[in-house]
Amino acid sequence: MDIKDFKSGKHIAQDGYKSFLPEKINKEWIVSSAEVSTLLEEATSKVSALNAYSQMIPDVDIFIRMHIVKEATTSSKIEGTQTHMEDAILRKAQVNPEHRNDWQEVHNYIRAMNFAIKELNKLPLSNRLLRETHRILMRGVGKI
Repeated sequence: MDIKDFKSGKHIAQDGYKSFLPEKINKEWIVSSAEVSTLLEEATSKVSALNAYSQMIPDVDIFIRMHIVKEATTSSKIEGTQTHMEDAILRKAQVNPEHRNDWQEVHNYIRAMNFAIKELNKLPLSNRLLRETHRILMRGVGKI
């Protein structure tokens, strides 16, 4: 099956309402598109480069934590926050009081991300996991 022919599922009628029945995702994919093959090769190359860099880093955990901080500050900018990486690594007491709400949003993002990653070892991706992660993300920022 070519990726462009993939159907994610179908709607089925059930007792007066429709529900979505997703397709099983554990099928063998045959990639016949040159574009997809090129993208897969590029992704493999990038993963290999990241693996090579990780061998040179003395503490991979710090490296990963800093990338999560970077992702949190970048993603939070979409919401209008003004926290930069330099601010995000400060303690709350060191942050200008006018910027503490933004700082809190970034730290909630970091906590939520770390929580979700840890919980995925015990739980499947589910509404329960998403709701709990979202609760952590929104804690104390007054935007529920």
